[in-house]
Amino acid sequence: MDMRIRLKEALKTAMKEKDATRLSTLRLITAAIKDRDIAKRGEGENAEVTDDEILAILGKMVKQRQESARVYEEGGRLELAEKELEEVGIIEEFLPRQLSETEVAAAVDAAVTAVGAETIRDMGRVMGELKGKYTGRMDFGVVGPMVKARLG
Repeated sequence: MDMRIRLKEALKTAMKEKDATRLSTLRLITAAIKDRDIAKRGEGENAEVTDDEILAILGKMVKQRQESARVYEEGGRLELAEKELEEVGIIEEFLPRQLSETEVAAAVDAAVTAVGAETIRDMGRVMGELKGKYTGRMDFGVVGPMVKARLG
């Protein structure tokens, strides 16, 4: 199902159930997608944000909230950290299942083979291949060093 449709249906359900936290989180997601739509129009593109771009937006939102929760915990603001982690849970419902470490390692090996990478100079091509196939399903902050180690 199209991500926009899933989000719209979840928003309607949250409104009917009067779930304030879920509703506000879904509205934040919708606003982020609309912002990206507007930015694309400003760049001269006429198309809407694709599902892959929506997954990237959601992944970024999860990382932001995890970082905020960590900062709140370090500052002793546990109620704010808990709120951030609750939002993470809601956002992750729309993300595909994350790949395990062994699946990530296999994907890296397959991408290296697919692009014929031999040196660290080929890292960009490998990362492009992985992002094309696995956006939203793996943490590229963790994958980057793995690719670097594999090629270096």
